[in-house]
Amino acid sequence: MDSPSVQAGLEPRSAGPKTTALTTKPGVSNLPWAALAEKKKCFWGRANTASPSGHRRMATSDCQAKIDEGLYSRQLYVLGHEAMRKMVSSDVFISGMKGLGVEIAKNIILSGVKSVTIHDMGSVHWCDLSSQFYFSEDDLGKNRAEVSQVHLAELNNYVPVFVYTAQLTDSFLAKFQVVVLTDSSMEEMLHIGDFCHSRSIPFITANTKGLFGQLFCDFGEDFVVSDPNGEEPISALVHHISQGCPGVVTCLGAHSHGFVDGDFVTFSDIEGMTELNGYEPIKIRVLGPYSFEIEDTTFFSKYEKGGVVTEVKMPARICFEPLRASLKNPTISLVDYDKLECFKTLHLAFQALHLFVKEQKDLPKPRDQLDADRLLELTRDLNNQTSFQDHLNENLVRMFSYVSAGDLSPINAFLGGVTAQEVLKACSGKFTPLQQWLYFDALNCLPEDDKLLTKETCALRQSRYDGQIAVFGADFQERLGKQKYFVVGAGAIGCELLKNFAMIGLGAAEGGSIIVTDMDSIERSNLSRQFLFRASDISKMKSETAAAAIRRMNPECQVKAHRDSVGTSTEHVYNDDFFQELDGVAVAVDNIKARMYMDQRCIYYQKLLLESGTLGTKGHTQVIVPFLTNTYGTASDTSETAFPMCTLKNFPSTIEHTLQWARDEFEGLFKQQADRVNQYLQDSSFLDRIDRLMDAEALEILETIHSRLVTERPNSWKDCITWARNHWQELFHNNIQQLLHIFPPDQTTSSGVPFWYGDKRCPHPLQFDSCNKMHLDYIVAAANLYAQNYKLPGSRDRNAIQCIVDTVTVSPFIPKSEVKIHVSDEEMKEFVKDVDQQQLEELKTILADASSHRAYVMDPVHFEKDNDINFHMDFIVAASNLRAENYGIPQADRHKSKLIAGRIIPAITTTTSAVAGLVCLELYKAVWGHQQLSSYRNSFLNLAQPFFVFVQPQQAPVQKAGLCYTYHHSGYSRGTLSRSLNPP
Repeated sequence: MDSPSVQAGLEPRSAGPKTTALTTKPGVSNLPWAALAEKKKCFWGRANTASPSGHRRMATSDCQAKIDEGLYSRQLYVLGHEAMRKMVSSDVFISGMKGLGVEIAKNIILSGVKSVTIHDMGSVHWCDLSSQFYFSEDDLGKNRAEVSQVHLAELNNYVPVFVYTAQLTDSFLAKFQVVVLTDSSMEEMLHIGDFCHSRSIPFITANTKGLFGQLFCDFGEDFVVSDPNGEEPISALVHHISQGCPGVVTCLGAHSHGFVDGDFVTFSDIEGMTELNGYEPIKIRVLGPYSFEIEDTTFFSKYEKGGVVTEVKMPARICFEPLRASLKNPTISLVDYDKLECFKTLHLAFQALHLFVKEQKDLPKPRDQLDADRLLELTRDLNNQTSFQDHLNENLVRMFSYVSAGDLSPINAFLGGVTAQEVLKACSGKFTPLQQWLYFDALNCLPEDDKLLTKETCALRQSRYDGQIAVFGADFQERLGKQKYFVVGAGAIGCELLKNFAMIGLGAAEGGSIIVTDMDSIERSNLSRQFLFRASDISKMKSETAAAAIRRMNPECQVKAHRDSVGTSTEHVYNDDFFQELDGVAVAVDNIKARMYMDQRCIYYQKLLLESGTLGTKGHTQVIVPFLTNTYGTASDTSETAFPMCTLKNFPSTIEHTLQWARDEFEGLFKQQADRVNQYLQDSSFLDRIDRLMDAEALEILETIHSRLVTERPNSWKDCITWARNHWQELFHNNIQQLLHIFPPDQTTSSGVPFWYGDKRCPHPLQFDSCNKMHLDYIVAAANLYAQNYKLPGSRDRNAIQCIVDTVTVSPFIPKSEVKIHVSDEEMKEFVKDVDQQQLEELKTILADASSHRAYVMDPVHFEKDNDINFHMDFIVAASNLRAENYGIPQADRHKSKLIAGRIIPAITTTTSAVAGLVCLELYKAVWGHQQLSSYRNSFLNLAQPFFVFVQPQQAPVQKAGLCYTYHHSGYSRGTLSRSLNPP
């Protein structure tokens, strides 16, 4: 037999699979709802099939189904509108409603496919309760699918959930766009796999057994991928293009262009060699970090200057092997480069397990030597028959047998997240599918002393934790129940962690507890990925709602909900007594400041810290063990990139620059200036503090206060429109004219190089036109926000606003010769501005008596990105795109503008589920008390590729000062050290 091929996890920036470029995509059929309704024998309890507006949702076959952007906003930034439209036209079938199946179903339903049909012919058993979060003891003996449907149907009103409890037939499965099997027999998988492959229906099978997981994908012989990685297309500024065969493109900039061999690119804004502008996508060959080859440019015009080269995502075709063939010659995707031979053994062991179950009518008993011997014998026989592996890892097969009866929530969470992402790939064609097998094990979660586990301690005992006891034993379960953990954040990762904690029984015994804190309330955009919340929970506190939800999942759970932030202001709450009682902390927040703070607190109190985060399909986990591993602050890149001020003010070259500028304009005009006015009006010592500032800063502040209270204070809605029109003129016409007055288009530097070159785009002023939608968008938004500042009524009547704005007379532009425009931040810092001392003193005199203005306390406007009727994003989109037009920068739609200006972190439930599962695996090790650094793993994953890296954490640096100590020692100064390290 041929040896298996092995595909390593792809690097985050790769050329992708070897594929054939396409220009069209095949259509997909849809499952008619009416046909589903006719299956009365097998379907029941149809989910809410009406949209939130009360209208029945129509099936669509042309991918034009409407997407609820308010609900799916964070996910849309990961998948995009095209992929979402395909998803909402896809019917998904999932067989097996144990812990893994319900994880997959939960993630798929939250993601927003057209419908989900769940299938299971079995009933709820004690072992199911350890990971199936919708089962309770009252459900024992009931059909798994029927119990699950009631809860799954509540997750997303747009996704009907159907139940099927009969034998599967080809005619029934032919109606689905994706078929997923979990916990199926080998015979069933082979039959359905053959059928789906023959019909080009994407087929997925996933299984977890204790600490092991298996995933297989077959998307047919002609599957089309529209975007292999989901990253924003790369672009670079062009420095030069040669005339030749091939032509050589040299890029400008301090960083590598980022392209790889085989990428396709297009060109724009090139002067001279204009034939390349708008030319069809060209395949490139990379020569180095700043250059690459294109096709023959010999007969093109000579390149002069400028231009942008941009990556084009080309559709590609991938061919999959069916399950029957792939079992014999598998392509295995590596998740751990040291475990290739182990994965080969697991490929045989999972097949042998099917033979064992067929023979014994049950899984191997936990820690049973005879069952392990039999499974090993079956595995050897398979290997002998196929010559699959030269050296079978027999110890691994025995461990597989010992734990295969187990069912662990964290393992199901991880593989359920990965599998669900593969389902979404099958529905949408977005991202690179798994090719084709993935194996995973977490044997390092077992105790370092294997003698702690015996057949007796792991025996099943009709407990809700039987699936976990089968792997770790009853003593460990008691230890888990007595743990005290602090969970910071009840958002996406926080919800998944709390669910896992409830399932494993963390803090669920006498003396144990979980404390969760989150100061935020639930918003509608949370519902697509924070699965503990429902629409009826909107505006409720996240921590309290999440705590109530996991109590329903496990009534034994001892969870307390707080509403506090973490920081110096709450150290009277989270004080010495609080931390000293904890066993560990799990941080599930999305800002670096809170993470850094909790890292320092855990160092000080010598507590385990579990840290994690996601960004779209990417995720990471980090475990910080006192005295053993490096800390979050020393191991993480916590810097945040900021654009140079001069770039934003005068020389933008990307839409990111103009959006940041627009966001700064919003904050300055409608919040900061109002805040300053109110400080002046309400703080009697304000002017005294102004006297202590530098004259230039003092003059700027006083000018702002005077203009907002006197010269530019509106008395009517018409005044607000007039202000907005004049401000438009200043920003998009006068300021650009002034810049060109100082740096004309033909300006050269002292070395004779054009000033407007490379990343300096030469701007042009705009001429106001009230019939231009973008121009009027700015006036409407700016005038309404200005009116809000002054508590004046605004208006949305665009026709009326247009009539008023056309009557406004603006002053002609007069260039100012004394204005200094800086070309670098360094130059700006060194510049000392001349101050008009007479004007400064006059303003101090005018503003000396604040009481005359007390009636004009202003309303600062606080930016809120998710409210579509408050004019905030209206202003930012219009301001950014107008400035982009000034500089010839491609504009951004509202969706992209909100992502960048709102600093939104793209999120999807699949990644969150996988990351939370990995976090809990590290928790197992900490509860065992693992002392070996090699036991622990930090993880990095990208489900889009798919790409997985599991690495040993860095060791805590040891410093000598008489004794050896680490960061954790240095943070603890109240008495003797609790643990010592021997000098090397």
